[in-house]
Amino acid sequence: MPKDKTIYVCDYCGQESVRWVGKCPACGRWNTMKEMTIRAERPVAAATKAALKAAGQTDERRARPVAVGEIRADEEPRMDMHDDELNRVLGGGLVPGSLVLLGGEPGIGKSTLVLQTVLNLPDRRVLYVSGEESARQIKLRADRLGLKPGASLYILCETSLEQIFLQIEEMQPDLVVIDSIQTIQTEGVESSPGSLTQIRECAAALLKYAKGGGVSILLIGHINKEGTLAGPKVLEHIVDTVLQFEGDQHYLYRILRSIKNRFGSTSELGIYEMRHSGLRQVSNPSELLLTEGRDGLSGVSIACAIEGVRPFLIETQALVSTAAYGTAQRSTTGFDGRRLNMLLAVLEKRVGFKLAQKDVFLNIAGGLRVTDPAIDLSVMAAVLSSNGDMPIETDVCMAGEVGLSGEIRPVARIEQRIAEAQKLGFSRMLLPAHNMQGINPRNYTIELVPVRRVVEAVRELFG
Repeated sequence: MPKDKTIYVCDYCGQESVRWVGKCPACGRWNTMKEMTIRAERPVAAATKAALKAAGQTDERRARPVAVGEIRADEEPRMDMHDDELNRVLGGGLVPGSLVLLGGEPGIGKSTLVLQTVLNLPDRRVLYVSGEESARQIKLRADRLGLKPGASLYILCETSLEQIFLQIEEMQPDLVVIDSIQTIQTEGVESSPGSLTQIRECAAALLKYAKGGGVSILLIGHINKEGTLAGPKVLEHIVDTVLQFEGDQHYLYRILRSIKNRFGSTSELGIYEMRHSGLRQVSNPSELLLTEGRDGLSGVSIACAIEGVRPFLIETQALVSTAAYGTAQRSTTGFDGRRLNMLLAVLEKRVGFKLAQKDVFLNIAGGLRVTDPAIDLSVMAAVLSSNGDMPIETDVCMAGEVGLSGEIRPVARIEQRIAEAQKLGFSRMLLPAHNMQGINPRNYTIELVPVRRVVEAVRELFG
């Protein structure tokens, strides 16, 4: 008779091992190997049978090979979520039969985002499964968000996966929300809810139902203290889309990013503003990321960045002061600290500014985290402005990547950046000289200033 097998799985990368090791051989992290029991008979047999039955399948049904020429490659139909930001991040809407995982810190607004979204789907039957809150708590939040009388939303407070499948089979919803996957458990696994085995097997059963029944399932997941999604890494491999909802609770803004998306781009970005009545979509992020009344302030510059396909202008703030304790500090918020060190080295080597004995603090206003290299020029300008206490004109913005030799390298989608700066009323824009090829300055009312090196940019900004 076959026996149960015990393996150890890294909860960071999903690497499996037949014995426990202190350091994961795949990702190199310590103390991440967790014990998992694989039963000889599938531990989620009951849940899998319920999923197959609900999806209209039988155990005897088998897949067969299909020639690639016979496969239809039509555009996937999309479910309009009536949320432009969410639709953009999903790649145009929610694909039927997809499994989506939404993660974020506690209290950041994951449940609020999902609840206000499903409340705006009156033409869809939605089953909201909650394992953390009571039906009364959800109703109070729905009233605060503005519950519509015709909303086809049904609340189920249940943690048993088998019971959830029975309710799904009876109701036949268009969308199922699981809040959260860490609270769901199946009878075939003896471990407690939230364990690696429970999360892995419950997600696999939900995936089988979603693919077989053509019903979209949205999972809400917690994150651990390292900032990654809790549970085994294979959970992210199972689902079709992984969304990260992030932001600082002390700021009003929330960022929705796509980490993985089988049906769209992973470079899209959605921005929301947290209010008492819920989350407001921010169609023009520049209106929130630019501060009014910057006249006469040094250490502030405006950069035109792009996340996904949308350009927006952000405020880069820098503070340079003499090191008080002998060792200079380098601190960044919303920007890569290693890239800041590289830019400071370029300033010292290529431009001649000595900053080795000075503290440098850099902040991207609004709590936004930006990875676009086109803001390099703005970071340098803010540092130099603070170092010399020389304000930059408020109607000037810039975009350009800085190389190690001090050259200003070209950036992508320069036309969109120029159009966004012109729309917001800026009169002058510094950009790489190489990007001027194929651009007619007469087509724009904003003055375009091409620069080839950092020295030229410094001369244009500070004279």
